[in-house]
Amino acid sequence: MCSKVYRIKRIYEPVAKTDGYRVLVERLWPRGVTKAEAALHEWLKDVAPSPDLRRWYGHDLARWEEFTERYRAELAEKRDILDQLRALRRRGPVTLVFAAKDEQHSSAAVLKDVLEGD
Repeated sequence: MCSKVYRIKRIYEPVAKTDGYRVLVERLWPRGVTKAEAALHEWLKDVAPSPDLRRWYGHDLARWEEFTERYRAELAEKRDILDQLRALRRRGPVTLVFAAKDEQHSSAAVLKDVLEGD
């Protein structure tokens, strides 16, 4: 699969036509955003990091590498959801929508890498 086939975008950024199919990949609904403003096609809570992993990580960059390894292990158990996202991508652009402030160190960035096969 070619690289850069999925996009990631903060839910607080304006919606664009180029986003294509917008999927929220967070377990919790982002603060201060209505469903209408989010303009999502789907919310896949179960592809997000487990509550325990999310709490353990706490956006502590010293834990980033281990978080990435643990989250990849969780994703390996979620083949059905990954296959669903890959099927969506075959139909057009897919944007993985997330809430974290740090795009580079977000679970959405890890998910994108996994979907694209690194």
